[in-house]
Amino acid sequence: MKIVYSDDQRLHALRYEMSGGEPTPCFEKPSRADMVLEQVVKQQLGEVLAPKDYGLTPITKVHTPGYIQFLENCWPAWEAEFGSANDAVPEAFPMHDFRHKVPAHIKGQLGYYAFDLAVGLSAGSWQAIKSSANVALTGAEIICSGERTAFSLCRPPGHHASADQMGGYCYVNNVAVAAQYFRDQGYEKVAILDVDYHHGNGTQSIFYNRNDVFVASIHGDPNYEYPYFSGHSDEIGQGDGEGYNLNIPLTLHTTDWPVYREALQRCMAAIKDFDCDVLLISLGLDTFEHDPISSFKLKSENFSEMGVLIESMQLPTLFVFEGGYAVEDLGVNTANVLLAFQESMG
Repeated sequence: MKIVYSDDQRLHALRYEMSGGEPTPCFEKPSRADMVLEQVVKQQLGEVLAPKDYGLTPITKVHTPGYIQFLENCWPAWEAEFGSANDAVPEAFPMHDFRHKVPAHIKGQLGYYAFDLAVGLSAGSWQAIKSSANVALTGAEIICSGERTAFSLCRPPGHHASADQMGGYCYVNNVAVAAQYFRDQGYEKVAILDVDYHHGNGTQSIFYNRNDVFVASIHGDPNYEYPYFSGHSDEIGQGDGEGYNLNIPLTLHTTDWPVYREALQRCMAAIKDFDCDVLLISLGLDTFEHDPISSFKLKSENFSEMGVLIESMQLPTLFVFEGGYAVEDLGVNTANVLLAFQESMG
């Protein structure tokens, strides 16, 4: 299995985030990817490759040009106004009936293009965000070249980012950018399976009106869990996309492997019915029992079982790294999925 990773992704390192009303060290930090990289190398999973640079065109096929321009220019504008002592963090958000007009001031732009406080930007953020997208695109190109599988070790993650909004530690939706790349390379049907604990609201939003990309997600019940405003089971797609979006929200605190496995098998059956050409996995590992911001009860060995089940679909499969915040166990859990998948290939 080829692994794609860039050290540039370490350049995104914020000072703190808000948690329960208190500033706290960020859960989404560079050491997350460090731990995963260390384990996949230790387990001799495969060759580690640097990403290619694909420019902004593949990204703006998923995200609006105005939003990408904001991400690129945010830090210079913030630094010119406020200096470099603090991260650029949104602090004012539009009302539900707001005018769709982008403010001229950087504070207004931060609020316009964000939906929560977990998406600050610092001096190195844009380079890391671009690199993360290039990591996903390079993984997709590896699959297009004939490989059965690849792992894009993306950071920052992406599945909460919509076409024109950042949130949940996510800025560019890496898995969506990769899915669109597959379509542009002639793959007629693309499936995305999101196994992150939190609903991939951005991925759902991007493909909600389309029937060429099937999106399935297993996650914590949004009545009680982030992102709160999407991920319900009655969200099945709209227009041409009706029937091509599957959400399986599960009960917090009591979801263990047998419950999760049943949900995973439901997703697998739906993906089989869709008859896709390639499968992308939004690989979040925050379903782990000791994750600090999640509440499912999966154990390390369950991630090996997950890898076996995913491989049983016998599809070209690109793994795209998402969440997971139990840093000491994150590398082991990620490697368990990938190793089990690879070993099942024979």
